[in-house]
Amino acid sequence: MERRKFIQGMVATSIIATITVPTTLLAEETQKAPAKKGPNDMSFDEAVKAITDGKGAKESDKIKLSVPEIAENGAVVPVKINVDHPMEEANYVKAIHILNKGNGNARCADVMLTPANDKGYFATRVKLSKTQEVVALVELSDGSFIQMAKSVKVTIGGCG
Repeated sequence: MERRKFIQGMVATSIIATITVPTTLLAEETQKAPAKKGPNDMSFDEAVKAITDGKGAKESDKIKLSVPEIAENGAVVPVKINVDHPMEEANYVKAIHILNKGNGNARCADVMLTPANDKGYFATRVKLSKTQEVVALVELSDGSFIQMAKSVKVTIGGCG
């Protein structure tokens, strides 16, 4: 009977040690290391400044931004952008940029368009780490920029 209790105690001790020691060491290591910023990481303001060359963008109701109010999984959040603007040779939607305000890298997608596209439309899926705003930033052929933002509540983050 004592031998059985001894073996049970050894197994329990080894399980606890296996779980707690690496977790404790990893937590200490994480606290020591400063957060590294990757070469592509940029804040929302930095991204807008880089895309618009410092001009900024005006809010516009010509952009129809379709995102879910609540995203069950932040790894696959559907985004649709439809711009109510002509697609003529001298007057068209030149680019659609999808940005976010809460991830390490604000840029999700950049799409270049021409009048041959016939519509200022783009649909994709993006990753969101937490509840935040998704922004559609649209460049027009005359060099001006318009934007529309909508908030997405993320229940499970998708960025690791």
